[in-house]
Amino acid sequence: MSRERSDRCPGALRPWPADDGLLARLRLIGGRVSSAALRSLLDVAEAYGDGRIHLTSRSNLQLRALPSAAGALPIEVVAAIEATGLLPSRAHDLVRNVMVSPQTGLAGGRADLRRVAGALDAALLAQPRLATLPGRFLFVLDDGRGDLLDRSCDLGLVAVDGGTTQLRVGDGFGPTVRLGAAADELARLALLFLDSRGTGPTAPWHVRELAEPLAAVSDPDPRLPQSSSPLPYGVVPGGIHVEIPDGLLDRALVDALTTAPSLIVTPWRGVLVPQEDR
Repeated sequence: MSRERSDRCPGALRPWPADDGLLARLRLIGGRVSSAALRSLLDVAEAYGDGRIHLTSRSNLQLRALPSAAGALPIEVVAAIEATGLLPSRAHDLVRNVMVSPQTGLAGGRADLRRVAGALDAALLAQPRLATLPGRFLFVLDDGRGDLLDRSCDLGLVAVDGGTTQLRVGDGFGPTVRLGAAADELARLALLFLDSRGTGPTAPWHVRELAEPLAAVSDPDPRLPQSSSPLPYGVVPGGIHVEIPDGLLDRALVDALTTAPSLIVTPWRGVLVPQEDR
């Protein structure tokens, strides 16, 4: 695919000019968010936006109807967002796009990917060059239950057992690596993508758009799971998956959900309240 412009995926420091005002997106690693941070973000939405938090299909959060100062968020709005703890790096505002099986470490799955996700986030934040990844570049980590296997990604992994994963590279599969080495390998491949894509507005946004393969293509490991259905709403192993109507969190919903210390925003516009936290 030939690109004609740079991607315009929004963040907090690069908001999108929508009809109702600026739209800002906050990235969550694997959808995980503390209740305190969620309440603080709702305070920002009520003070400056439409009074609600919007969930995305990538397990992220958005604020809408925000004010504009020459096309950017006013300084006081950015400061309020930073105070929630959901913008750990201004430079990496757009690139912390990491989806993870929501139930990982709570119930089921072949491996607990919480530590891998945290290590990948740390690797992204530690590399200044990785701040230049396109805003649509996506990592998808499936813990072996198959719930995210049908999600397209740029880089990712699928756990094949408790200590081994097979990497996903664009539309195909890469090598099998140890679980403990997976985050560093994904970060290395992301840097290689930057080397391969070139620069300028026509540079590819996605791994599958590169002229040459990013890594040697491997056959799918025979232990890979089948793709599974989305997580149903209601009581599920590991917690309660709460359906969020229209993906909109208002004050009443946030108050009801944040009786637990932490929550997981799911890719199905729901919120998983972990049993271990209740």
